[in-house]
Amino acid sequence: MSPIRRFPAAPVSVADARRFALAALGATGQEDRERVELMVSELAANCVVHAATEFDVSVSRSAGFVRVEVTDAGDGEPAVRWPDRLQPKGRGLQIVSSLADDWGVHPSMDGAPGKTVWFTLELAESSASQSRSRG
Repeated sequence: MSPIRRFPAAPVSVADARRFALAALGATGQEDRERVELMVSELAANCVVHAATEFDVSVSRSAGFVRVEVTDAGDGEPAVRWPDRLQPKGRGLQIVSSLADDWGVHPSMDGAPGKTVWFTLELAESSASQSRSRG
């Protein structure tokens, strides 16, 4: 079963979600931890700022991969934005897109407002151990 936790729509929840995800991730390399930490921060911040609803974070790890899902009850679907270089915000999904192996958005299953933004990441330690076993 994947660890899951609900967070309120408050700025402090971004740091709390980040800590939760890292604890649920468990032992892995520093680069993997930093990538997960940054992506969870971006998705949690989107929930607080744009959805303005409480949100759930779930983390599942298996076979050298981690999958993180962030679910909120806000209207609309997130989209990658391309702000000009002078705009201080709007790059969160660009960051997720560049760091994740795969990511996407699923609308709420019951037709109610809300969506789940997810990402997967192949953990570096698993790809390194696969390379050693092939070599």
